[in-house]
Amino acid sequence: MKHSSTLQTGRMIKRYKRFLVDLQIEEEIITVHCANTGRMTGCAEPGTLAYFSTSDNTKRKYPHSLELTTSTDGDLICVNTSKANHVVVEGLEQKKLKPFTHYDIIATEVPYGTEKSRIDILLKSQDGSQPDCYIEVKSVTLLEQNCGYFPDAPSVRGQKHLRELIEMKQQGHRAVLLFLVMHNGINHVQPATHIDPKYAQLCQQALKSGVEIMAFRCSIDDQSLTLTEQLTFNHA
Repeated sequence: MKHSSTLQTGRMIKRYKRFLVDLQIEEEIITVHCANTGRMTGCAEPGTLAYFSTSDNTKRKYPHSLELTTSTDGDLICVNTSKANHVVVEGLEQKKLKPFTHYDIIATEVPYGTEKSRIDILLKSQDGSQPDCYIEVKSVTLLEQNCGYFPDAPSVRGQKHLRELIEMKQQGHRAVLLFLVMHNGINHVQPATHIDPKYAQLCQQALKSGVEIMAFRCSIDDQSLTLTEQLTFNHA
């Protein structure tokens, strides 16, 4: 998917109040909105290059949005987590995800589960030959010791989503946890046991229950975000 507008660049100064980032653009400092609730470890280092978009909505308090950052090693990272679902949906529409090519109906944000969640993506086959497929998408940006980890902070919401996927599998549906790697330096993924041991435990429980867990790469540049190949997921 192409970025919604031409991206401009600045140098990272600091992130604060969770949703705000200050950038240096030549002699000017601007404040941009950051749509990321995680810790963004390694994704917002002072002095690194950042890319932001500008909205044409004149009513916005902060017209600029942080889209991409760079690591200290120069890897591009998509920190706008709202883009992850769009990238996966586009990949499904273009039949780039081989495990799901036999589905022809794509729905998003469908209510489901006893904990009243909304599934990111629900796939159905028009002829009813395949079980409904519930896909929860998680954006991976944390790189430590040559491995990508999720989550980057304890995630009660993520734990709930795993329980919901287990429930869907128990009801006879197909249930998938899909990690979308949005960091050009990450080549494989595993649960962040050292950050959220409960989440990692639920990943193991989900696998034993028949939930599928997989990872795909998102190729990132200043023009677009593109789903490419499947990566290795290490469950332990």
